[in-house]
Amino acid sequence: MVGFPKIWLLRHGETHWNAQGRIQGQLESDLTALGKEQAQAQARIMAPVLAANPACFVSPLGRAQQTAQIALGGRSFTTDQRLAEAYAGALQGLTRPEADSRWPGIIAANPNSLDLFCEAPDGEGYASFLARISDFMTHLRGPSVVVAHGLLGQVIRGLVLGLERRDMAVLPNEQGCVYLLENGTETVLR
Repeated sequence: MVGFPKIWLLRHGETHWNAQGRIQGQLESDLTALGKEQAQAQARIMAPVLAANPACFVSPLGRAQQTAQIALGGRSFTTDQRLAEAYAGALQGLTRPEADSRWPGIIAANPNSLDLFCEAPDGEGYASFLARISDFMTHLRGPSVVVAHGLLGQVIRGLVLGLERRDMAVLPNEQGCVYLLENGTETVLR
C-alpha cells in the first residue's frame, strides 16, 4: 500500500524466552548474548540511515528498548505504547506444548504465531491489535525507524505491502536484520 512514509523496521534481538520457545506477548525477557549480537548487526546497518536523522519510535517493552539502545547507537527515540507486542492473554509465559495441554487443539487451529496470539484466551484479539498499529501508522509524518516485535512487524509490513491477515501471518520474523519498507515494497537489509 502506497501512502506510508519510508520505514526501517527492526525486530528486537533474541530473548531468553525466544530461545526457550515461550510465548512472550507483553511479558518481559532480556536479550541473550545472541540477541545483543543481532542488535549490533542492526547498528551497523542503521549507522548511515541514522545520519539523516529520521524519527525513531520504540516499543515500551524491555527487549525492544534494549535492542534500540544498541541498534540506534544511543540515539534518542520516542517510546510509543502502540508498538507493544500483541497481548497473548492466558498464553503468555507458556510454551506451545503447555498451551496445547491447557487448551487442546489451540495450536493446531492456530499454527502461525500471529493467529495464536490473536486468538489467545483473554488476549487482545486481532481487531484491537490491528487498530492500534493502524493508528500508529497513520500518524507517521516522514521517514521513520521502528524498533518493535515480530508479530507487530508482520502487521506493519502487511499494511505497507497490502496483505491480508493470512498472508501477514506467514511473513518471516527474522532478528538481526532491518526491513526497509517503502512505496509498497519490502527489502531485507543484512
